[in-house]
Amino acid sequence: MREKLLEIRDLKVIYKTDEETVEAVNNIDLDLYKGESLGIVGETGAGKTTTALSIIRLLPYRVAKILSGEIIFNEQNLLELSEKDMRKIRGNNISMIFQDPMSSLNPVLTVEDQIAEVLRLHMDYGKEMIKKRVKEVLQLVGIPHDRMFEYPHQFSGGMKQRVGIAIALACDPDLLIADEPTTALDVTIQAQVLNMIDELQSRLKTSMILITHDLGVVAQTCDNVAIMYAGEIVESGTAKDIFEGERHHPYTEGLFGSIPNLDIDEKRLNPIQGVMPEPSMLPSGCRFHPRCPHCMDICIAESPQSKSFDGHHIKCHLFL
Repeated sequence: MREKLLEIRDLKVIYKTDEETVEAVNNIDLDLYKGESLGIVGETGAGKTTTALSIIRLLPYRVAKILSGEIIFNEQNLLELSEKDMRKIRGNNISMIFQDPMSSLNPVLTVEDQIAEVLRLHMDYGKEMIKKRVKEVLQLVGIPHDRMFEYPHQFSGGMKQRVGIAIALACDPDLLIADEPTTALDVTIQAQVLNMIDELQSRLKTSMILITHDLGVVAQTCDNVAIMYAGEIVESGTAKDIFEGERHHPYTEGLFGSIPNLDIDEKRLNPIQGVMPEPSMLPSGCRFHPRCPHCMDICIAESPQSKSFDGHHIKCHLFL
């Protein structure tokens, strides 16, 4: 039996400043089961990172506000917990690998100190046990333990990302959130890091949310997929539904059309026309209608409801 680990319902997040209100996440629903991985895919500005930061309650507190919704993790609503209780969960039950390893590591602390800090906060370990665990997690991510006394500037970009993964895995979290963990890396190192994350997730039975704009990465590593556009989940289902299914949201079709196909001799890719709308000036009706080749009058006037096809959900008037 699949057991649900994370359940997000009707989550709405805005960023409010004196000049504008940015509607970053708009009433999304997501489910994640224990031991499984979920890929959240979309263009820059779709609301992927805001969703992740909402889960661990690390949104910028001066401008961000969660207007509605529930985030149920291990049968607890994280939005109802105090900051003190959330600190016990971050890094322990839920960990996050951030986009840029250059900025997520402290340049004046050794690798040992940065991993040990998480263990001191969350685990009842003595000094020797902490040192032993630091060595274990470094070896787990493929870094020789004798490098634990070095500083971040002594590591390459790929090795820095491995250190970030080691910090995230130090307390054996139930949920690992990887926010575009290979963005700053070259293609060869990207493949190594992704293979390592996939292997670790399978070995440790940790649930994972992988945030990316690369469908190829999702096909390689994820059990389930959510396609995000302008703060909404426009399509979701299993990886098989998304990559082999007959029905797709026009935005998903556009994403597939932007990927090179080695079996077809094409001189140019077929990109999605137009650009993602400004979150502070979202269009009426379906958010995708200004770029959609199948746009109808109802798409401009009304926002579509989600239609389910045996667990494969599509939010589009074409299927209603």
